Amino acid sequence: MIEIMALIAALIISLLLVIKSADIFVDNLVEIGLALGISEIILGVTASAVGTSLPEFGSAMIAILTGNPEMGISVAIGASIWNIAGILGISTIFTGLIVAKKDDIKRDGVMALLTALVLTIFMFLFGELTFTLGIILTMMYLAYFWILIRAQKKDHAVNGISVSNEHKKPITKKKVLYVIIGLAGLAVGCRIIVYSTVELAEILNIPAALAGILLAFGTTAPEFFTVLTSARKGLSRLAVGTVLGSNIFNILIGLGIPALFIAIPVETITSNLDGPALVLISILLLLLLKKDMKLSRISGIILLASYIVYIGVRLFLNGF
Repeated sequence: MIEIMALIAALIISLLLVIKSADIFVDNLVEIGLALGISEIILGVTASAVGTSLPEFGSAMIAILTGNPEMGISVAIGASIWNIAGILGISTIFTGLIVAKKDDIKRDGVMALLTALVLTIFMFLFGELTFTLGIILTMMYLAYFWILIRAQKKDHAVNGISVSNEHKKPITKKKVLYVIIGLAGLAVGCRIIVYSTVELAEILNIPAALAGILLAFGTTAPEFFTVLTSARKGLSRLAVGTVLGSNIFNILIGLGIPALFIAIPVETITSNLDGPALVLISILLLLLLKKDMKLSRISGIILLASYIVYIGVRLFLNGF
C-alpha cells in the first residue's frame, strides 16, 4: 500500500513538473524564435497545440523507446479521443455554446479525421507502426504545417496585418537556460510518469495499453484548461483549434517520430477498438458541427456520452 501511494505521489508530482516545464520551454522557445527572425506566423500556428501536447508527446516517446510501446500508442490515441469527446464535450456543457469557423473545420477537422483514418487503417492492415508509416505521418504534418502558414498569410493579407521584427527582443542567456531547463524538466518528468505508470499497472494488474489510456487524463491537463478557459472567454475558435491541432500533433508527430526509429507493435484491441473509436468520434464532431458550425450543450452531452460508452467498452473488454 505504501508503495502504491508513493508511486501515485510520484505520478502527480511528475505530471505537474511536465506541465510547468512545457510552459517554460514553449514560452522561451517562441521568444528566441522571434529574436532569430522566425516569422510570428510560423510560431503562432504551432505554439498552442504543440505546447499543450508536449506531455503526451514526451510520455509516448519515452514509453515507446523504453520498451513499453503499447502504453505509448495508447497515450497518443487515448489523449486524442479524450480531447474531442471529453474536453470539448465538458467545455461545451459548461459554457452552453461553442462556435467554430467553417474554414477552420474544413482544414483542421478534415485533417484530424484523415490522420485518424490513416493510423487506424495502417494498424489494422500491418499490426505495427513501421518506418514507412513514420515517413507518411511526418510528411502529412509538414504538409499540414505548410497549409497553416498559407492560411495565416492569407488572414494577415486580408486584415492588413504585417509581420515586423522591429521590436523583437534580444536573445539572452536566461532565455536559452530556460529552454534547456524546460526540455530537461520534460525529459525527467515524462520518464518518471512512464516509470510510475508501468509500476502501478503491474501492481494493480492493469494492461499497459489501458494504463496508457488512463494516463491520457493527466497528460491532457494543459489542453483541458486551455480549451475550457478559451470557451468561457468566448474564444471558441481557439478552443476548437487547440483540440484539433493537438490531435493532429499527437498522432502525426507523437507516433510518427518514434516510428522512424523503431517498429512499434500494436495490440489487437488497439487496432480493432481504439483506432476505430477515434475515427468515429472525429466523424461525430464533424457531424455535430456540420449544420451551423455550433456545438450546443446537447452536443456536449452527446460527445461526453460517447466517451463514457467507449471507456466502458474498453474496461469491459479488459475484464474490469
